[in-house]
Amino acid sequence: MPAALPIQSVNHISRVTHDLEASTAFYRDVLGFSPIKRPDFGFPGAWLYNYGVQIHLIATGIAPPDPADISIRADHVAFHVERIDEVKRLLDQHDISFRTNYVADTDVTQLFFHDPDGNHIEIGTFPEVVPV
Repeated sequence: MPAALPIQSVNHISRVTHDLEASTAFYRDVLGFSPIKRPDFGFPGAWLYNYGVQIHLIATGIAPPDPADISIRADHVAFHVERIDEVKRLLDQHDISFRTNYVADTDVTQLFFHDPDGNHIEIGTFPEVVPV
């Protein structure tokens, strides 16, 4: 069997957006990412950075799906925090609806919510990963 690819880390997560301004504001003001220089690709977008990872926003102008249902089983990006109650308070201040899920086996509290384009985001208090 061939060896696994020699991946060193996650570089970026890309998100398609129908409203570049709203998505940039969300990732900057709610999630704490800072705008960084982006090459001219010939189409609108934005790059942001924090926590050792980049977010690449790609503008399409296509309307997002209906974000009425916040799912714990949808594609998502997850971020680790130490104080989940602080995140709940801040989401409330930003008027962002979220769904709370508790995983008893790992004592993990998860918060799920959407970005302006309906992409799922998870915030959690994750334990250290131990290989099995």
